Amino acid sequence: MQRDPRDSRLNFSTRKRRLILTLLILIPSALASAYVGSVLPEKGSNPLELAIIIVYSILFAWISVGFWTAIMGWFTIMRRFDRFATSRALNEPLEPGEKPRTAVLFPICNEDTPRVMAGVKTTYLSLMDTPGADQFDIHILSDSGGADKWMEEEAAWAALVEELGAQGRIFYRNRKVNLKRKSGNVADFCRRHGKNYKYMAVFDADSVMRGDTLNKMVHIMERRPRIGILQTAPACFGRDTLLGRLQQFANRAYGPMFAAGLHFWQLGDAQYWGHNALIRVEPFMRHCGLPRLSGKPPLGGDILSHDFVEAALMRRAGFEVSLAFDLTGSWEECPPNLLSELKRDRRWCQGNLQHLRLLFTEGLFPAHRVLFLNGAMSYASALLWFLFLMLSSAEAVIQAVVGPNYFTATRSLFPAWPVWQPLWALVLLGTTGILLFFPKVLSYLLIVFKTRNSKLFGGPLRLMGSMILEVGFSTLLAPIRMLFHSKFVCITLLGRKIGWGSQQRDDRATTWGEALRFHGTGVLFGLLWGGTILLYAPHFFWWIAPIVLPIVFSMPLSVLTSSDGPGRWLRKKRLLLIPEETFPDREIRDVVRYTAEMENTPVPLDLPREAGFLRALLDPGVNGLRRALLLRHERHPGDTARARSARLVEKLLEQGPTALSAGEKQCLLRDPDSLMEIHTRAWTADGDSVRKAWLKRA
Repeated sequence: MQRDPRDSRLNFSTRKRRLILTLLILIPSALASAYVGSVLPEKGSNPLELAIIIVYSILFAWISVGFWTAIMGWFTIMRRFDRFATSRALNEPLEPGEKPRTAVLFPICNEDTPRVMAGVKTTYLSLMDTPGADQFDIHILSDSGGADKWMEEEAAWAALVEELGAQGRIFYRNRKVNLKRKSGNVADFCRRHGKNYKYMAVFDADSVMRGDTLNKMVHIMERRPRIGILQTAPACFGRDTLLGRLQQFANRAYGPMFAAGLHFWQLGDAQYWGHNALIRVEPFMRHCGLPRLSGKPPLGGDILSHDFVEAALMRRAGFEVSLAFDLTGSWEECPPNLLSELKRDRRWCQGNLQHLRLLFTEGLFPAHRVLFLNGAMSYASALLWFLFLMLSSAEAVIQAVVGPNYFTATRSLFPAWPVWQPLWALVLLGTTGILLFFPKVLSYLLIVFKTRNSKLFGGPLRLMGSMILEVGFSTLLAPIRMLFHSKFVCITLLGRKIGWGSQQRDDRATTWGEALRFHGTGVLFGLLWGGTILLYAPHFFWWIAPIVLPIVFSMPLSVLTSSDGPGRWLRKKRLLLIPEETFPDREIRDVVRYTAEMENTPVPLDLPREAGFLRALLDPGVNGLRRALLLRHERHPGDTARARSARLVEKLLEQGPTALSAGEKQCLLRDPDSLMEIHTRAWTADGDSVRKAWLKRA
């Protein structure tokens, strides 16, 4: 690979910027730690207060990273120029010749089929409006289990291909074995088809991307051959629930500034978030195979959060991982409610803690080792906050019950008088608040005065009101998230593994029963914690009330934020607005419209859309499609397989589809002769009684 003359400038800037960031974190953290010691009653002279100082110093350093990332992102956007921005490659024309082939991958697993196909249709039609449309193919890579979902997806794919005339352009494959989840799904594609493509754009089930954005990403990769992964900063959209609207507003209001800041510090050592990114296929196949960790799950076995590891391996191979922070036209959806968000976070927590085992892997760049630590700290920081609060509460109770220690271990003629200065504590609290909330003020100033995009958020006043709402609810929900993240870290370290099912992507509200099961234990803990402090150290209770009370009222908060009623009301009042609602791109309008159309499309025989297995048996179109796909890869079953299929056919016709197990249904769906026999007999046996009985049960 030829050395790019930009490399020396990039390497120098990278080292300089990271040295500055290190100093900006360490020096204020050391000063803050010393200040905490001066605020505590016994100046950190006992083990309990020393533990408080240590934990606080780590947490102060942690939130400093976000603060300085926001600051540099603000400056980057304010000056409207960054010499290392990948988008500058768009000003360099491509060499004439054949355009590289690119695969757009939609890995899915038991997702809402109309929404997936609407995203595929939107992206495909957007690509068709670009000059480079012929270089793109779309592959739907399904890990969905169960015959019903498999057949529902396959029928929807075939209908979409027929509607768009996209034969040979949109492909569908359902894996027999869900090995290594999404990373295994993508790896399976690479083994089958990787040699046919130079690039692959990896999406999530809810991803949408503008066609010209995909073409720009390919253009950048062509002009920057050292980039192995080009990650976009996807914008959130499409939620009506209160929590969803809060999250997508935060993403759109603060996200661009933080993305610019991440680019400023990371440069060619950015993160790969697993979706809405373009990957150079050949080095990915050669260098990014994931190892299997020794030991048992949760910290051993298959790597769950594959994206950070693949980025580190790509970087080790000499290719950059870049964040195209200023590239628009890339979208995703966020979790609709708190339960869905926390279930996702539990999976991510386990995956990120696994990364700690890779810290000392040979050849990894220091920046990616730091990113592994950063990912783990995303959840371990919650446990540290929890420990800090518990230590502080214990200190308050001890001071109230036992009383201060006037005579230290060293000899002294005079007692050591503990001094409590509320003003000092308020200064410390204010400093922490500035680190957390000043970036939001910068975002407001950036939107209103620099980019002049406040009308996209409802205007300056409504933008301010929306930010106040977001800060208020974030403050209420932060203690609940802290408690759950602390729990996730502990149960992972204790060796309890978790499942990895599909995410909830619709706006279904949380019921009170679900809230009780999910939050009940936390509510009891909050009552016990707050009651103890109120009993023994009532003066300290008001300091921790903003944390204890949200935990106590977590059930109504969870139910309220999962409802779409408050979210829709706020939208009518033009609060929590995002650009995708005020002036939506065509792709946003299309994906919403196509989803509704596909949900309302009638199914032959009036069967439920989700009854995919029954549709494959009775619907002539779905049955014929399934047999045609099987005959394309015709294999002659042995005598044992034919005998088993014959028994299953008789069992099905005598007892109905519900009598078959999941494995038996899968077996029949892979046998074209059995499918033909079942279809024929269901429509002709006993005056159509078999078909009518099956339809009645559906």
